[in-house]
Amino acid sequence: MITVREVSKSFLNQQVLNQASFTCQKGEIVGLLGPNGAGKTTLIRILNGVILPDSGEISINGYNPVTDGHNIRKVTGVVTESAGLYHQMNAIENLAFFADIYGVKRKSRIHDLLRQFGLDEHKSKLVGTYSTGMKKRLALAKALLHEPSILYLDEPTNGLDPDGISMVLSYLKEYNYQNGTTVLICSHVLHQLENVCSSFSFLDNGHIIDSGTLPQLREKYSTAIKLNIHTNMKIENGHAFGFPGEQLENNHIRVTVNYKDQISFLLKNILVNHWVHSVTIEEQDLETIYFKVRSGQHE
Repeated sequence: MITVREVSKSFLNQQVLNQASFTCQKGEIVGLLGPNGAGKTTLIRILNGVILPDSGEISINGYNPVTDGHNIRKVTGVVTESAGLYHQMNAIENLAFFADIYGVKRKSRIHDLLRQFGLDEHKSKLVGTYSTGMKKRLALAKALLHEPSILYLDEPTNGLDPDGISMVLSYLKEYNYQNGTTVLICSHVLHQLENVCSSFSFLDNGHIIDSGTLPQLREKYSTAIKLNIHTNMKIENGHAFGFPGEQLENNHIRVTVNYKDQISFLLKNILVNHWVHSVTIEEQDLETIYFKVRSGQHE
């Protein structure tokens, strides 16, 4: 479990983190979302004991990164934008080097990970000749060498093509499911994380401005409910109910209501004389919620 309470950090006269607080339960995949410069990378470095906070309290599986950084780094894997690879060595040499540092006994894991991330054909090439996407995949393999219980991923899909993004996120989700690994993903590419993370924390100007699961955030920041009703009802004069934003096409009624109680009202009126084949609610996506969180819009 990761607990962060009122953590602040400044560099010279610039406040990077300002009393940031959030929790990440064991086995969760948490998306730490925010624009570039929000303080995401600084927070990851503090959580891993690489730099020290100015104030606040942190607990990583019972360890304090201020005093127990070495113990924390034994059980964490980290992927940053810089990748942290040796370009004058090939993929096997890189992973073998880090396997020795991590004390990995099963050397076959190196080849398992290279195959998993589609790098087996390139294992003997110098990493300096790799594309950005290939370096990112090798960095992920490096982070997973010692089968860490916590993963910190800072923009893990940057530089990957759509196939690479899908592969990496699918693998992370499966790895989390099989091993119960806690994963903290920092990103500003929201649509990639919507179906991967179990909860989200929003970091803006160094402060966590809100946190929650996607259903919780939808409930809090929903200002309207968009419905798509498929019915055999015949539409006359281009109007069905007179609600704002009503759209009618091929026995489909798209309508926006302000309260859940109005859904029952609509369906009861239709069902008096007609069939309702299906009703779907068009949920707000993560990106829409993100901008509402940052602007402070909620009911």
